[in-house]
Amino acid sequence: MITIQAQVRITAQISAEVIDALTATEKTQLNFGRFSPETAGGEVLVTPQGNRSSGGTVILVSGINNPASFYITGQPDATFSMSIPAGPVTITNLNNSKTMLVTDFTSEPHAGMGVGTLRGGSEIVNIGATLIVGNANDNPAGIYRGSYTITFDYN
Repeated sequence: MITIQAQVRITAQISAEVIDALTATEKTQLNFGRFSPETAGGEVLVTPQGNRSSGGTVILVSGINNPASFYITGQPDATFSMSIPAGPVTITNLNNSKTMLVTDFTSEPHAGMGVGTLRGGSEIVNIGATLIVGNANDNPAGIYRGSYTITFDYN
């Protein structure tokens, strides 16, 4: 004889996993190095790989220059997305408030959705950009500084 019941009760399972927090630490600052704008200015380019070049009348001078470098940590083998500035960022002369624009930010790995993997729980991201330089009157000697925002997210 089969017994039919109008109600059945079952105990179901629930699970969740907390993963390591995603962190980013700036290891080196984006530095276009030393240069002279000369008569017409132009641009200075620093690539994510650390190559530096100039255009226009800008003359590069020896010294320290480098791409920005960030150390990203989190859940091993997780993927992450990255966004870098899409528009120009202004840097300002500390002595006289003259400005230059930083444009065309690039990164390695390339910015976007799902671009990086935290192999072993970490990854290095490098950022390069182009500095637009005016002539010697527009951009007199001095140190120029500014800041920008990069966003890292788990996928």
